Amino acid sequence: MFLVRSFATGLVLASGAAQAAPKTYALPEPTAQFKPLKSHETGLEAAQANCMSCHSIDYVTMQPPGKGKAFWESEVTKMVKVYHAPIGEADAKAISAYLADAY
Repeated sequence: MFLVRSFATGLVLASGAAQAAPKTYALPEPTAQFKPLKSHETGLEAAQANCMSCHSIDYVTMQPPGKGKAFWESEVTKMVKVYHAPIGEADAKAISAYLADAY
């Protein structure tokens, strides 16, 4: 009896492990682009290099328009301090300034 119960438990565990395998998804190519601003080329480049490694540009463009510098500084600070985005201080300032003027 013990052997049958152990075998049945093993089958249940094995089938559960097969179902828990990670899934992969093919994501569509991004279509949105950051707005080019000649006055903020450094911020644009920093945003492209840093922001898109975690989320799409759509996340930026979905924010309410006209929020201003303080809003974007707090958003970039949140990404660095809360979500641990590996963005240096100079890039963070450039990104904030660019986003405030572009969006």
